[in-house]
Amino acid sequence: MRRGGEVIEGLVSRPFRNLAISIAFVLLVGACAIVGYLAAGWSFDDALYMVTLTIFTVGYGEVRPIDTDYLHLVTMATMVFGCTGVIVVTGSLVQALTQSQLEQFFGKRVERDIDRLDGHIIICGFGRIGLMLAQELASAGETFVVVERDEARCQEARDLGYLCRHADATDEDVLRAMHVERARVLATVLPDDAANVYITLSARSLNPGLEIIARGERPTTERKLVQAGADRIVMPTHIGAERIAEMILYPKLAEYLRTAQSLSTEAGDGLGKLGLDLGVITAPATFAARRVTVGEFERRGGGLLVVRIDRSDGAVFENPKPDTIIRAGDGVTVVSKLGRLGLSAIAD
Repeated sequence: MRRGGEVIEGLVSRPFRNLAISIAFVLLVGACAIVGYLAAGWSFDDALYMVTLTIFTVGYGEVRPIDTDYLHLVTMATMVFGCTGVIVVTGSLVQALTQSQLEQFFGKRVERDIDRLDGHIIICGFGRIGLMLAQELASAGETFVVVERDEARCQEARDLGYLCRHADATDEDVLRAMHVERARVLATVLPDDAANVYITLSARSLNPGLEIIARGERPTTERKLVQAGADRIVMPTHIGAERIAEMILYPKLAEYLRTAQSLSTEAGDGLGKLGLDLGVITAPATFAARRVTVGEFERRGGGLLVVRIDRSDGAVFENPKPDTIIRAGDGVTVVSKLGRLGLSAIAD
């Protein structure tokens, strides 16, 4: 649908476009045939009447004798192209009317499904990240609705069985139609930082208690998203760079993290469901002049639990003791509360 809850366009535009093209083709064939008869000395009325009889295959008889090779050619060409065009017009008309009825039916069903949503998740954007997010939520059995302004992507979401509305999420009326006031989480994952900031601001004003997760591309956008009301900010580029750095600096640690997260997911009790996160922190250079122990690291981190330390020289400490020294450049694997993973609390 479009803004304000208009009827979903879906695929209706394509059949009607085909219908318009086929009608234009028939008119073009008819005009060429009329010109052909006029060139043979016929009057315009006779030419129009003959073309109409031929195209629509009525067969009342010839208006004038078709007694030359030229008239034979014009008449046969009119029969072939005109009749073919009329058949295409008829098929396109049936398709357009049928598709329109189907879209209205499914559009009303989508509206009913959206009206029943409560405690749901709203995904704004169905690009690469939106698609992966929807797949993960669907596999977890979560209830969610997708808002996508691109018609092709919206249809892709519907083909996958997801509840999706064709609309612009930056419109507050659309968010209201998605019942953002009853939603549990809103994830805005558009590639446009300005749109994500605006959606975050609108959603926060409509539902102060909503949990908002926003995507950001530029580092300067993170502060704006926080000010707009986002609870968590995901920077795909930054996350990707961190993962690559982990693979380069601590290849064994990166494999360990992948294995641990995989086992947690397969067990059905993923850390995310428990409100926890598993990640790696690279100890900053400031640790070189300080004797920071695991116990101090955990205490100042506000709920961090160190489960592994990977030294730059290749040494590995599983479940390190509280008095183990953390050196600058060490890869520290920690379990923390979601959103608390970072060095802000312990790097001072």
